[in-house]
Amino acid sequence: MPMPQTLLHTPLHDRHVELGARMVPFAGWEMPVQYAGVIPEHRAVRMDAGVFDVSHMGELEVEGPRARELLQGALSNDLDRISVGEAQYTLLTSRDGGIVDDLIVYRVGECSYLLVVNAANRETDYAWLKEREIHGSDVRDVSEDCALLAVQGPRAIERLGLPPAPPFTYAETVLDGVEVMVNRTGYTGEDGCELLCMTEDAVRLWDAVLERGAVPCGLGARDTLRLEVCYPLHGNDIGLDTDAISAGLGWACALDKEFEGVEALRLVKADGPERRLVAFVMEDKAIPRQGMPIEGGGEVTSGSHSPMLEVGIGMGYVPVAQASPGTELTIDVRGRPRRARVVKKPIYKRED
Repeated sequence: MPMPQTLLHTPLHDRHVELGARMVPFAGWEMPVQYAGVIPEHRAVRMDAGVFDVSHMGELEVEGPRARELLQGALSNDLDRISVGEAQYTLLTSRDGGIVDDLIVYRVGECSYLLVVNAANRETDYAWLKEREIHGSDVRDVSEDCALLAVQGPRAIERLGLPPAPPFTYAETVLDGVEVMVNRTGYTGEDGCELLCMTEDAVRLWDAVLERGAVPCGLGARDTLRLEVCYPLHGNDIGLDTDAISAGLGWACALDKEFEGVEALRLVKADGPERRLVAFVMEDKAIPRQGMPIEGGGEVTSGSHSPMLEVGIGMGYVPVAQASPGTELTIDVRGRPRRARVVKKPIYKRED
């Protein structure tokens, strides 16, 4: 009988337990899924500020005089579009155009890059890049040295006492005595940042952020927040069996440069995809879930209840003929046909 896998813990594990978080297994880690509840945590991020422990994410450093050359040949986006101090959303693609991972790359020096990758793909991404390493480039997994807190919401930057800055930029500073890399990125569709610090400083930083009024939030709210704004989740909406064009991520692919998988993606672009990843809102009262069939040959890839719209929402792949906003879909919800409507992304948008 196989031994049960020992779950990994972030540096903040004890803090989550002390706060009464409900802990669950996720990508090999024991992580908080909720504290007070998904809906109040979700609304805290939409209305004020919430903080997520995302220290399970992976961090890879790529350095050397040929680091750019290595990454330009592996990543879908064009690194030459960003300067030192800037970041970029990009994909790691397979030879046939599948999505190995989606990630954010930070240009931290003329010959130095930091990649923040999905927790479940950390080892895969590291091995993928290490195998393709060229003389003059060095790929290192520095995940165990780093902790990452995502502080998100319309008041996040104000509560942290930070100056305004454009999205997808970063700055190094000291916050409440802790040296941090303030990354103007996030996975909620709200303003905010992701604070990268050394592992040994994680508890001090977490306590300081809570003291400043951010609400602790778990993976449950993180999922409903990203779904409302249609950010894809690797393993659900995108993966090795999906391509960037069909997933609506063609904007993150520089098809005029050479990278692994570009030829396959150029063909999909030229011929047009057979299916597309669409967003939808339920017309009937029902909560869609991953794997539910969509009439006509489609399938739900992510689904939940929207705390802001108070209705079932989701994303899924459908044939191109069913992909236009306004198209009515029929979803098999536990054996019962339920009506939904394709909508333009994002599903939720703040009314200013």
